[in-house]
Amino acid sequence: MMDSLFIVAGHPVSVLEASVAGGLLLLVMLFWIGLRTLGQMRRTAENDAAARERIHELEFHLSELLKSQGEMTGRMQTMAEVFGSRQSDLMRAVNERLDGMGHKLGLSMADSGKQTHEGLRQVHERLAVIDRAQRTITDLSTQVGDLQAILSNKQTRGAFGQGRMEAIIQDQLPPSGYSFQATLSNNNRPDCLIHMPNGAPPLAIDAKFPLEAYNLIRRAETDEQLKVAHTQFRRDFAKHIQDVKEKYLISGETQDTAFLFVPSESIFAELNERFEDIIQKAHRVRVVIVSPSLLMLSIQVIQAVLRDAKMREQAHLIQAEVGHLMDDVSRLNDRVNKLQTHFQQANKDIDQILISTDKITKRSRKIEDLDLGQPDGSDAPREDISAHRPTAISG
Repeated sequence: MMDSLFIVAGHPVSVLEASVAGGLLLLVMLFWIGLRTLGQMRRTAENDAAARERIHELEFHLSELLKSQGEMTGRMQTMAEVFGSRQSDLMRAVNERLDGMGHKLGLSMADSGKQTHEGLRQVHERLAVIDRAQRTITDLSTQVGDLQAILSNKQTRGAFGQGRMEAIIQDQLPPSGYSFQATLSNNNRPDCLIHMPNGAPPLAIDAKFPLEAYNLIRRAETDEQLKVAHTQFRRDFAKHIQDVKEKYLISGETQDTAFLFVPSESIFAELNERFEDIIQKAHRVRVVIVSPSLLMLSIQVIQAVLRDAKMREQAHLIQAEVGHLMDDVSRLNDRVNKLQTHFQQANKDIDQILISTDKITKRSRKIEDLDLGQPDGSDAPREDISAHRPTAISG
C-alpha cells in the first residue's frame, strides 16, 4: 500500500495518483494553452484582416472626406462668390433706393416749397384783394356822399337821371333807334326820343323827377311834417306829370304815350305802394312812370318790334335765301343717297371678299392636314394624295 500524500474528501491520495493527476492536469493545461494560443493566433489573423479592411475603409472614407472637403470648398467658394455678388447687388439696390428716396425727398421738398410759396402768393393776392375791396368800399362811401350832393342839386340830379337813362337805351338800341335832346315843333326838348318803325311817331322819355318833395317825406319826423310832405310831393309830381303831357304829347308828331323815368327802384316801389293815386293820374293822361328795370324791359320790347319790322322789310330776301337753302338741302339729300348706295355696294364687295378668304382658309387647312410622307423615314410607299387634292377653288 502506497503512502498517501494527502486526503481529499476522506480519500487518501497517493503519489502515483497525484502524479497521474498532475500529468493529466499538465496535459489539460497544455491543451488549454494550445487552444488559447491557437485562438489567439486565429484572432490575431482575423484582427489583421479586420484591421486591413478597416484601414481600407478608413482610406476610402478619408478619400471620400477629402472629396467632400473639396466639394465643400468649391461650394464655399461658389457661395462666397454668390454672397459677394448678392452683397454687391444688395448694396447697389440699397444705393439706388437711397438715391431714389433722396430724389423723391428732394422733389417732395421742392413741391412742398412750391406749394408753400404758391399758398403765400395766394394769401398775398387775397390780402391785396381785401385791400382793394377796402379801398373800393372807401371810394363807394365817398361816391355815396358825392351822389347825395348830386341829388341835392336839381340840375345835377337831372344830369344823373339823364345819364342812367341814356346808358340803358344805348345798351339796348342801335344809334339809329334813338335821339337825345331832340327839338320838337313846340320848341321843347325831351330827354330822349325812341324812333318807332314803319314811320310811326317817336316815343318821348323824360328823365327829371321832383326829388325835393320826396326828400321832405324822408326827413319828416312828425305826422304833421309827413302830411305836409305828402301834400307837397303830390302837388309837385302832379304838376310834373301835367308838364310832360303838355310838352311831349303832340298829336301826329309823338306817340300818345310818354315815359317818365324814375332813376331809383326803391323810389318807384314806394310810389306804387304809397301814392297809387298819382300813378293812376299819370295813366289817365297817358304818362307811364318807369323804373330802370321797367325801362330796360320796355326798350327790349321796342327792340323786338324794330327787329320784327326789319325782318318784314327783308322778308323777300329771307324767302329767297330759304329757297336757296331748300335747294342746298335737296342736293345734300341726293348726295347722301348716292353715298349710301356706294356704302351698300362696298359692304356687298366686302362680304364677297370675306367669303373668298374663308374658302381660302378652309382649303389651306385641308392642305396642312394631308399626310405627305412617313414620319419614320422608312421606304414604305407614300399615300396617293390625288384623292385628297382639292378641286378648283371657286369664288
